[in-house]
Amino acid sequence: MTLDNLNPLPPPRQDGAPAVEAAPSVPEANFAPADQPAPGAEQADEQTPKPGSDGPAIGEILSRTIFTRDNLYVLRGMNSDTVDLIYLDPPFNSNRDYNAPIGSKAAGAAFKDTWTLSDVDLAYHEELERTNPAVHSAILGARQTAGDSTMSYLLMMAPRLLEMKRVLKPTGSIYLHCDDTESHYLKMVMDAIFGRRNFRNEIIRKRTAGRSDAKKFGRVHDVILYYAGDGATWNTQWMPHDPAYVERAYRNEDDRGRWQSDQLTASGPSGGESGEPWRDIDPGRRGNHWRTPTKGGMNEFLKGFIPGWPDAYPTVHDRLDALDEHGFIHWPSKANGMPRLKRYLASTSGVAVEDIFFDIGKLEAASKEKVNYPTQKPTALLERIIAASSNPGDVVLDPFCGCATTAIAAEKLGRRWVGIDLGAKAMEMTEKRLRKDLGLRSELAIHRTDQPRRSDLGKIPKPSVHKPRLWGEQNGLCAGCGEFFHQSGMAVDHFVPKSKGGHDHIDNLQLLCTGCNSEKGDRPMSFLMARLLKRRNISYDGKVEQIVAEHDKRMVEAGKQVIPDGIREALADAGLDPDSGNALMAAFLKAVADHKGSKTSDDK
Repeated sequence: MTLDNLNPLPPPRQDGAPAVEAAPSVPEANFAPADQPAPGAEQADEQTPKPGSDGPAIGEILSRTIFTRDNLYVLRGMNSDTVDLIYLDPPFNSNRDYNAPIGSKAAGAAFKDTWTLSDVDLAYHEELERTNPAVHSAILGARQTAGDSTMSYLLMMAPRLLEMKRVLKPTGSIYLHCDDTESHYLKMVMDAIFGRRNFRNEIIRKRTAGRSDAKKFGRVHDVILYYAGDGATWNTQWMPHDPAYVERAYRNEDDRGRWQSDQLTASGPSGGESGEPWRDIDPGRRGNHWRTPTKGGMNEFLKGFIPGWPDAYPTVHDRLDALDEHGFIHWPSKANGMPRLKRYLASTSGVAVEDIFFDIGKLEAASKEKVNYPTQKPTALLERIIAASSNPGDVVLDPFCGCATTAIAAEKLGRRWVGIDLGAKAMEMTEKRLRKDLGLRSELAIHRTDQPRRSDLGKIPKPSVHKPRLWGEQNGLCAGCGEFFHQSGMAVDHFVPKSKGGHDHIDNLQLLCTGCNSEKGDRPMSFLMARLLKRRNISYDGKVEQIVAEHDKRMVEAGKQVIPDGIREALADAGLDPDSGNALMAAFLKAVADHKGSKTSDDK
């Protein structure tokens, strides 16, 4: 797949304002995401939405909205800092074409996962060197190691990840699902964008039970890269104990269920009551002190059997008496043995989920949730992620939503959600699964194909208002060809076209001569730069320093040509360097104004 309409990043503004993070856009491909259900998840009441699923989610975008258009454009139209959790399952750069089987529920869903490098890709990459040098370096290193296909793939991913970073709350979380084809290179880009300090886990998900590959170990896992900001939501997820472990560890059983004996003491002596003897047993003789459950699962379990536990028993000896009275202490038969707590299996939540998911494999052919969508993931996987990193009412975004598994899982768990996918099949699948999997009306989902607009930029004046300022900042030079033009011969242009998610804020504006403006049209700036360089028979590839040096020289020479000798002398007398690059035109205009205010009309 060739990225033939990349959007470059604009140059840094002289007033310190941030540059627009533009990006490449992928033509005519249906990106499938990860999607599927989980055991034990609560079913929604028929036709009754979960609390928190309704209402606005991101600016003017309502919850339960599916956009079917390029996710880059939609992301650009979303307000900043509005999403609590992002899950994405983008293409893996697998060099394959994916098609759903004819006759299946997902028939018609297809996308190419093949990437080739173009001049426009390279033009965008060089813009990254100025605006996001860390991302630029990560992609350059990946190209040197893995080749052009990987570079092209990362140039598709990078701008979208930059927009996801912008819309994600500082306390939000993002999970990127991939495999070992590009996981290492994607992590470099993710570190550059989200910060290495915010990396939490590389989750390994065993996707299939067994596989035999020729001359290597079987490839049976996917990778999920998890990043989260400071203060991000975290709800520990639990799995049932392994039956063999239960048989081995909880060998005792009574009318309350299986139990194991556990310590009633903690290490270290104590000078308080917890260090004093109880029932003539001194914990201090072994360097310990008494301890009883006052929090956690066992504490909650005891509340169901001991009235008033633990508040009605203010001292540790009181609590020990209550435990003994209600049969929660095991007394050893041997002399001088220490009493121990009966810790019941029912008081445990199970085993905290770790970073290897071996319990959520692929969907079997007979699975009720299987729709034969290419790259479909189990709903159980999405439920685990959503439950761990969000709370009811939070906003969940899936920018590669495919067959809507993220939407289904979010709906079941009472989250607000928005999905994006390039293929129209996504909306059809969402409606079917809302109805089939959750028993909800399919009309609850909102289908949009338009370009959303940000509402968090404040009141923005017309672009033409900024023309004088832009002309001064650009030294009167066209942002395309680099030639000098009077203001009347230049047009205000959008770095990122409005049709592709751009806006009228000055950060997204530049001046082009009429020729460059006409050639660029409603396309990204990288398209124009690639055309201009090709016309001059110059390639970005491997000649960056030459191009930058040539551009700087042209700017200085253009400035020298338009400033008369008399004004150059006046600038020098005022202590201003007439060849000072980007500051040249601003200094020139200031000197002219001072000159007009102090000389006669003839001198003017």
